[in-house]
Amino acid sequence: MESQKLSPGKFARNYGIILGLILIVIAVIMYITGMQLKGIQWPMYLYYIAFPVMVFYAISNYKKQQGNILSLGDALKVGIAVAIISALVYAVYNLLFNYVIDPGFMQEAVQSELDRMLESGKMTEEMIEKTAPMREIFSNPLVGTTIWIAMSAIFGLIYSLIAGLIMKKEE
Repeated sequence: MESQKLSPGKFARNYGIILGLILIVIAVIMYITGMQLKGIQWPMYLYYIAFPVMVFYAISNYKKQQGNILSLGDALKVGIAVAIISALVYAVYNLLFNYVIDPGFMQEAVQSELDRMLESGKMTEEMIEKTAPMREIFSNPLVGTTIWIAMSAIFGLIYSLIAGLIMKKEE
């Protein structure tokens, strides 16, 4: 009796959604508590731990579902799918947040960061003026979301490659 091969993309969907929701919860907590405006980043470290853990967990469960058989290709498909799905879930939230919920937040966050840099002496007003065009580009929610999806895919590739090399077992 041969088991039906699962689609790596469909298998990864729930894990990606859960990972995206974890990031949304962290972002909401940071927003509500004012941590984002203060530049407090430690809650994001929780996500940086959850990301590879979820990728490894999804690949491990995929292997179990396949009768302990896992090719490197399937590991990559599952891991990258988890990463991209989570990024897309967060992207929807991020765009809703920046265009509907609090459209002025990004400018407020940029100004808060600039104020901190001026106070700390890391940048002069002249340096801040020179960086204005780049700051304008990267403070655009669409650009930030695109970069987030790309970076998630890259890190998904890295972590799923590592997991695949560790867990691979061919027939």
